[in-house]
Amino acid sequence: MEFHTEFKPLTVQPQEIEGKSFEIITEELGEHPFTEEQYPVVQRVIHASADFELGRSMLFHPDAIEAGIRAIREGRKLVADVQMVQVGISKPRIEKFGGSVHVYISDPDVMEEAKRLNTTRAIVATRKAVREADGGIFAIGNAPTALLELIRLVKEGIARPGLIIGMPVGFVSAAESKEELAKLDIPFITNVGRKGGSTVVVAAVNALSIMAEKRG
Repeated sequence: MEFHTEFKPLTVQPQEIEGKSFEIITEELGEHPFTEEQYPVVQRVIHASADFELGRSMLFHPDAIEAGIRAIREGRKLVADVQMVQVGISKPRIEKFGGSVHVYISDPDVMEEAKRLNTTRAIVATRKAVREADGGIFAIGNAPTALLELIRLVKEGIARPGLIIGMPVGFVSAAESKEELAKLDIPFITNVGRKGGSTVVVAAVNALSIMAEKRG
């Protein structure tokens, strides 16, 4: 098959590409229930996933945005459930305020304890994280068991996260874990259903860090 015309991109400049993408998202999303503060998070999640259904399904605790911005600006720790989330987060904006990004799932003590207890590393890593990241942001995009364990620890008064961003993807317990998160009376960002993943959790964190940086 021969092609007689050459496709040329509208622009090759990263900022222009992002700006044009955001314009398209706003136009195609149309009317939505999100507040002015929540919308930048939804916008970046859609930008990262090209999934409007996922974006429309997002749920926010009323204090989620302010809680996330406050935690970042106070230099609280940010805990990721897996390395994919840790790698994707823009660390300079977190570190600017004295914060840091951590993932515990591959720590030797976590792997040893998970084997001893015959449970998942995600559960043991969550238990370790709540001891070391009081008031921090927990970003969970892959492990529903991590989110369910964090919810349990919150209910028991053991965990006191500043914000939970819980959008694990999958077919086993993913949707159910998010339903349980949405029942908590602490700041959270989540979505309805099976969709989610590292990319969208990273997008949510980065949106919050951009807003934190803009506060001056």
